[in-house]
Amino acid sequence: QVQLLESGGGLVQAGGSLRLSCAASGRSFSSYAMGWFRQAPGKEREFVAALNWNGGRPNYAHSVKGRFTISRDNAKNTVYLQMNSLKPEDTAVYYCAAEVAGRGGGWADEYEYWGQGTQVTVSS
Repeated sequence: QVQLLESGGGLVQAGGSLRLSCAASGRSFSSYAMGWFRQAPGKEREFVAALNWNGGRPNYAHSVKGRFTISRDNAKNTVYLQMNSLKPEDTAVYYCAAEVAGRGGGWADEYEYWGQGTQVTVSS
């Protein structure tokens, strides 16, 4: 069983930055792929970014590429999402997810464990 706890969300003006963190419990963290997804009001949950088990192949949604950076610290069982040049359309609840297979793809169904989410609001 893996538990995920996100933090770092908040209110920021357009053009600003935030860094989300996701702390994971469990001894197998380093073998899991980790992903970030988001869900805006009235919209489907969508893929944001993912990193495979060894951190060597980041995967980004087109809408965030060049602005967001995903990274992980396996010694701390933590994955991060650095978000720069934020836009109002980035406003959503952001979820951290873990995939046992370690691939780091963009399909939510591939991820077995999910956090509760953290709200990010970008004002114009």
